[in-house]
Amino acid sequence: MDPSHELTTGERIRLLRESRGLTREALAQMCGRGVDWLKKIETGERDLRSHTLLVRLGAALQLSDLSVITGRTEGPAAPVPTGRLAHPGLPDVWAAVMQRPLTLTPPTGRPYDAAVLQGRVDQSWRLWHTSAHNRSEVTALLPDLIRDAEAAARALDGEQRRAALVALSDVYRLTGQATAYVAPAELAWVVADRALTAAQEADRPDSIAAAAWNMGNILRETSYPEEALRVVLDAADLIRPHLDDDAPDDWRGIYGALQLHAAVTTARERREGDAWRYWDNGDQVAKSLPATYVHPSTVFGRANVDFHAVSVATDLRKAQRAVGLADDLDPDAMPSVERRARLWVEVARGHLQRSDRTAALHVMKMAYEIGAETVAYTPSARAVAADLWRHAPRAMRPEAGRLAEAIGVPTAS
Repeated sequence: MDPSHELTTGERIRLLRESRGLTREALAQMCGRGVDWLKKIETGERDLRSHTLLVRLGAALQLSDLSVITGRTEGPAAPVPTGRLAHPGLPDVWAAVMQRPLTLTPPTGRPYDAAVLQGRVDQSWRLWHTSAHNRSEVTALLPDLIRDAEAAARALDGEQRRAALVALSDVYRLTGQATAYVAPAELAWVVADRALTAAQEADRPDSIAAAAWNMGNILRETSYPEEALRVVLDAADLIRPHLDDDAPDDWRGIYGALQLHAAVTTARERREGDAWRYWDNGDQVAKSLPATYVHPSTVFGRANVDFHAVSVATDLRKAQRAVGLADDLDPDAMPSVERRARLWVEVARGHLQRSDRTAALHVMKMAYEIGAETVAYTPSARAVAADLWRHAPRAMRPEAGRLAEAIGVPTAS
């Protein structure tokens, strides 16, 4: 099928859907969205800007080339991925999560000590934020951590068990981060649910809030923005009464992280007023904390609030503001390599919105040098690299091609 070049993207989607005998409800469900969303796309009331959703539509419509939807015929083909990104560490993580034993098994050569377990988890979170190859290094540690944390939570009792449950929740939150975009949906949901369940059993408001932040990530990335917003706002309501003058800094930090989560979620839905209101809430929390404070897992703090301003502006398609905000940042103020790499991806997206592919290529190379695996396994980064490969000025095509190949984006014409 070759729809006319004069058709809009929405009209192409409608024709393709009808030619395959699909109802709007069926196609929307296959993409993880509501029927009203698809109706607005097809009628032109809403633009299809998400590369992730474009790929889902392509797969659901059984296309081999996304240009059939977009109408772009210039440059190399835009193939529809046949599956999720692959990572060699996933099978062992999958086995540890999905083959949980029904009987208590001893830990892997270590005693049942909740404090020692928490220390190992904290070290793994630090590795996630400081290594350029964080996904590979952390997934290598996760199978033993998962099994040991499960065993400790079942073997201990009293306050030791509560502490082990907090560590178990943290392990599953880290598992969600380290397997994002490579894990099948069933693993992502199991991990998010176990993190929240363990936190609730521990009856620790900060742990519950952190698990809800993680659940919100899963919901948002699987195209359930309303549910994601509800989860993080409910968690914020839960922990807010505990934020008195004596509250630990990390409790304030997770509250601030929930506000930033809400800011990005509403920005992606083009709710500009809400997005900046939630960002302002996070900004106020950061101002109440020591200037050098950084939350150990969400890296909430002064630098992350400023980084999120760039993300919010980019998701609102305020490219000029996003690039201007980035110009005033000191990336070295952020201790997380993973977060610094994602900042430059956001800046590259802003440059693409301005059609400045020279600048976008420059900052994407910076992002890759900072966090190779962050870029290689983040869909938005891969989308930027694919755009640069297809549409960069002729003189920059070889450089864009090398970056695409390094990231793993197909470059075959």
